[in-house]
Amino acid sequence: MPIDLNEHLKRKNEQRGNDNNFKKESKEDKPNSSNSGGFRPPNIPQNFFTNKKITGLIAVIIIVLIFLIAKPFVVIKSGEVGIKVTAGKYNNIPLQPGIHFFLPIIQDVIVVDTRVRTINFSRTEDMGVVGKNQGIFRNDAINVMDSRGLTVSIELTVQYRLNPQTAPQTIATYGLSWEQKIINPVVRDVVRGVVGRYPAEDLPTKRNEIATLISADISKEMAKFPNSPVELSSVQLREIVLPQNIKEQIEKVQIARQESERVRYEVERSKQEAEKVAALAKGEAQANRIKAQGVADAIVIEAKAKSEANKSIGQSLNDKLLRLREIETQNKFNEALKTNKDAQIFLMPGGAVPNIWVDSKTKQKSAVTGTK
Repeated sequence: MPIDLNEHLKRKNEQRGNDNNFKKESKEDKPNSSNSGGFRPPNIPQNFFTNKKITGLIAVIIIVLIFLIAKPFVVIKSGEVGIKVTAGKYNNIPLQPGIHFFLPIIQDVIVVDTRVRTINFSRTEDMGVVGKNQGIFRNDAINVMDSRGLTVSIELTVQYRLNPQTAPQTIATYGLSWEQKIINPVVRDVVRGVVGRYPAEDLPTKRNEIATLISADISKEMAKFPNSPVELSSVQLREIVLPQNIKEQIEKVQIARQESERVRYEVERSKQEAEKVAALAKGEAQANRIKAQGVADAIVIEAKAKSEANKSIGQSLNDKLLRLREIETQNKFNEALKTNKDAQIFLMPGGAVPNIWVDSKTKQKSAVTGTK
């Protein structure tokens, strides 16, 4: 842009005149300067507030301050959704994580948590420190009457999350305390309905069955709500607190059952020992029988063999063979007489053997067996 020389010189002269006037006034006031502590007012140009750049800067600063104070925006984090409210009306489309702007006074944005949350139904003395900022809540344990009218206390943990897609409708219908209006009454009704079917003493032994029924029934009841406001993650049965008299009765039954099991074990053990002894005796008897049978069979076989041998020998005997054996035996006697001349020999009639000889000195009779 071309510079207007006349206008520039005019501004310079005005500035010099102002400076000279300020110096004269300073000199005139110099004797009194020692009393005033040497204070000198700043040199503020007369056109300071009329400068367009400065005015624009001030306007920008004011706008930024108003923006920060009014805060017409909101930052939604992961695990959250926003619900825009315009003049009291909820927008059905949830705002996803990110930065979103709105008109202050007319509009507002409600940020709700869609992460998994936990409600512990438990006795106060059993719970540690919990808080809403951790997404953990505590409700009183559920008191239930069993099938016989005895009071039983049930402790359980329910994990769930707000459905992000239908969060605006849920908050518009139930408000920010939606979980106490949906989760709490449903869980209590289901637990009372399931546990009330059983007598108190059967609850510990059927714990797994009861836990499964409670989880399934809570899921069914949650599915009945319009727009599916809640997504159920898990239901955990933590403890079944029985009356004291029921506990004592169950303990007695358990002791009696254990004793019965012990007696049954001893009986079974004795039975097994008896069966073992009987099996050993039976096996030994069987072995003896087999052994005796073997001996008998051996005797029979030996007798048969001897019989066959004798039969063979008998069949092989004839007169010539017998005569030969007689001669051989007679030779043996003759040899014996050479040694003992006093011996007496008696020949059997017919020449049969054995023949008998007697030593006349010792009077001892000896039998010599031979075949003829």
